[in-house]
Amino acid sequence: MFESLQERLGSILNGLTGRGSLSEADVAAALREVRRALIEADVALDVVRSFTDRVREKAVGAEVLKSIKPGQMVVKIVHDELVEMLGAEGETIDLNAPAPVVVMMVGLQGSGKTTTTGKIAKRMSERQGKKVLMASLDTRRPAAQEQLRQIGEQTGVATLPIVANQSPVDIAKRAVQAGKLGGHDVVILDTAGRTHIDEPLMVEMADIKRAANPHEILLVADSLTGQDAVNLANNFNDRVGITGLVLTRMDGDGRGGAALSMRAVTGKPIKLIGVGEKMDALEEFHPRRIADRILGMGDIVSLVEKAAETIDAEKAAAMAKKMQDGKFDLNDLADQLRQMQNMGGMGGIMGMMPGMGKMKDQMAAAGLDDKMFGRQIAIIQSMTPKERANPDLLKHSRKKRIAAGSGTDAAQINKLLKMHRQMADMMKAMGGKGRKGGMMRGLMGGMAQKMGLGGGLAGGMPDLSKMDPKQLEALQKQAEAAGLGGGMPKGLPGLPGGGLPGLPGLPGGLPGLPKKK
Repeated sequence: MFESLQERLGSILNGLTGRGSLSEADVAAALREVRRALIEADVALDVVRSFTDRVREKAVGAEVLKSIKPGQMVVKIVHDELVEMLGAEGETIDLNAPAPVVVMMVGLQGSGKTTTTGKIAKRMSERQGKKVLMASLDTRRPAAQEQLRQIGEQTGVATLPIVANQSPVDIAKRAVQAGKLGGHDVVILDTAGRTHIDEPLMVEMADIKRAANPHEILLVADSLTGQDAVNLANNFNDRVGITGLVLTRMDGDGRGGAALSMRAVTGKPIKLIGVGEKMDALEEFHPRRIADRILGMGDIVSLVEKAAETIDAEKAAAMAKKMQDGKFDLNDLADQLRQMQNMGGMGGIMGMMPGMGKMKDQMAAAGLDDKMFGRQIAIIQSMTPKERANPDLLKHSRKKRIAAGSGTDAAQINKLLKMHRQMADMMKAMGGKGRKGGMMRGLMGGMAQKMGLGGGLAGGMPDLSKMDPKQLEALQKQAEAAGLGGGMPKGLPGLPGGGLPGLPGLPGGLPGLPKKK
């Protein structure tokens, strides 16, 4: 979402940090470029003006211009103002109210309200242990109620039985009553949308609000719609009074202006962001982490959190045992590749690694992309169980058969086998030293040691499942202070600048990290 803005701001601020001293003219020239970059990213003009004015006010002070590293001071000021613009502290859906807590979803048709309703219900049910009831109030769109019922079946969340010819207000009243009688903790009302804002829509929303008395009113907005999303947020806020925003399609190729503008214009927090089509592709919005990503500083905390959620603890323990014995076959490699895919693939992981944004072109040129995972898994799946367990059996005739079965060629198979040998040797060496885990685990442990973080796990990474949000934010700051904001951690040979040896990304799979409940 923020790639173009990241590239522009990165090049502008890199020009400042490379200077020994700065004059007011240097800062003014840089801020002109920052202003242009924000406008090109579709950030609202008023927001751009107030942002650059605040940065200029702090950046031309004597404290900055006379400091030892004035360029870095300016980067820090830009970072802090970005965080402020995005909302300083991240806020989640507030459930501190008498049960059932009513959450009302509003927005235009096509913004992803119904899918987002299912995602939120699934998240509350699985992560917070809440008993959730979903109800569709959309009586206009054909099969809208049936769509929510099917999402309920898919996610295992209860939905309000459909009664024909009921009005949205009557359905809302019935949903709240059913929530009370059924002992539900949360009732989520999926309201109807329109292709544009009109008076009947706003009247209907206001009537539903009066009937259901929702504790939270969340506006679902498509982040690809740019400044229209800001106007939409203002209209709904003025007429209905929203309590927060949910931005969908944040994994798209939009320029990110809506996300940067909506919080600043409405004063309402962005509570959640949709980052994909799957029902678990929903994340909390952390302003500081988003600001870090925009400025190319990476997001180690989110990366480790994602790993902790993705890793299967039982498989990780079995893998650790095998690695202790110095064993690593092609079945294990396939497991690692699938874990990488589940964590968002190469792009998702590298986007969170400090400094890796600048290496994207080099990685693409080296053929390190997400399609490679699929090709390599296809090669492994085209082998017999005996071949996967013992790659030494793979002679020319067998490779020919595997190439035909996987739609690849002998060169790609040889590349995969060479990569496997390198990894097996590495795992053997790690096992010999008593390290219970894979390469990725070693990487995380190394980061932890560099940040001065002890125990928690055998590899040195603290147990994230026992850390509260403030501790996680502190971990991010420690990562930056330890120099992890400026480039790839050392010890990953192969890619230009110290990357990976023709590997599928970051194999080793993070075995041993705690799986979040």
